[in-house]
Amino acid sequence: MTASETSLSLLEDLIRKAKAAGAESADAVYFDSISLSHAQRLGAPERLEREESQEVGLRAVIGKRQAIVSSTDLGADSLSELVERVVAMARAVPEDPFCGLAEAGELAETIPDLDILDSEEPPAAVLIERAKACEDAARSVAGVTNSEGAEAGWNRTRIALAASNGFAGSYARSSHSVGVSVVAGEGLGMESDYEFSTAVYGAELEDPEKVGRTAGERTVRRLGARKPETEKLPVVYDPRVSMGLLRHLAGAIAGPAIARGTSFLKDRLGEAVFAAGIDIIDDPHRPHGLGSKPFDAEGLANRRLKVVENGVLNTWILDLRSARQLGLKSTGHAARGTSSPPSPSTSNLYMAPGTVSPEALMADIDKGFYVTSLMGMGINGVTGDYSRGAGGFRIEKGELTTPISEATVAGNLKDMFRNLTPADDLVFKYGTNAPTLRIDGMTLAGA
Repeated sequence: MTASETSLSLLEDLIRKAKAAGAESADAVYFDSISLSHAQRLGAPERLEREESQEVGLRAVIGKRQAIVSSTDLGADSLSELVERVVAMARAVPEDPFCGLAEAGELAETIPDLDILDSEEPPAAVLIERAKACEDAARSVAGVTNSEGAEAGWNRTRIALAASNGFAGSYARSSHSVGVSVVAGEGLGMESDYEFSTAVYGAELEDPEKVGRTAGERTVRRLGARKPETEKLPVVYDPRVSMGLLRHLAGAIAGPAIARGTSFLKDRLGEAVFAAGIDIIDDPHRPHGLGSKPFDAEGLANRRLKVVENGVLNTWILDLRSARQLGLKSTGHAARGTSSPPSPSTSNLYMAPGTVSPEALMADIDKGFYVTSLMGMGINGVTGDYSRGAGGFRIEKGELTTPISEATVAGNLKDMFRNLTPADDLVFKYGTNAPTLRIDGMTLAGA
């Protein structure tokens, strides 16, 4: 048997036993993960680890009650106990009128190949060399005085899902990573920053030396940072932080938030939420995508979806449960682990690029703030109020000048979305991606 056939056979056996024990329906998910990681600091190895894990989760449904139990012990006795426990729990828990598996007609009929598995495991020596090259390059930048360490890693995960409604599918994915964080300056004038790269294929990983140089240069550029004065001005988000705005959007349009009425966008479906020309897409089938998957966690087909088109909010992000609450159909966005029920989540979410360069986007800003780091989670999901700690650079006459730290950027996401303009520099570097973004009329607070 192949690894896929073995895992699906295991899950189907669990489902048969759960139904024999009294479950009306059941599904099961299996994760088999291998990871290798190396860390070093100041040129000295600190860690070389290999981890292998297997875990299974079984969900049983009896009437309108469901329970989930997981185990990392896949021995026969442990799995028998797992079945007994989940069925007993499903008989005892409170009713959930919206729980349950998909109907047979809702299931994915084909499983596309998304090319998200690098089948070759890198030798430990490759990871050691990646981390070394990254840290050496960062430390070679003039002004860097210390290192917080560099890491390189690799992971491969096989995922299988089977259900009593007839669905059975599996896929595998991989990722390679390298990154470093360094320190510049001395005493109270020290600053730190970082850079990293992640890719499905090792050959697509950014050059570790380039990653290191970028980290070093960013850190040195932060030296001399000061608190800003409080004022209203245009704020420009660097791509490594701009994707956070899309994550706030994803949380606001997730089915459970809409069903509970706890989202500032709860009444805005079909309305213009962004400026005309703004498109936001979720694409689970993007080849080599860090968030790609061929079907969702309930066995439903997923597809490329325009969440926002020409500024208009087109859809909520739904799994089966939240869709039932809202009287709608699932959008195929269910995600899950082994110990919790499915819940909606985006895959490869991104904002389409604009038509002007980052330089042109900032050219008419006489005084502004360019954000390169954010901290804290001062977001009110009900009202959209936004307030986060930030660092970055002053914008003066269209150019980045002196560094800023210990600042706060504040506004309201409803206004921020409407006043947002994207640059043309979209790069698919994270699971969620956006280009450089400009938002006028925000508040920058400091001293």
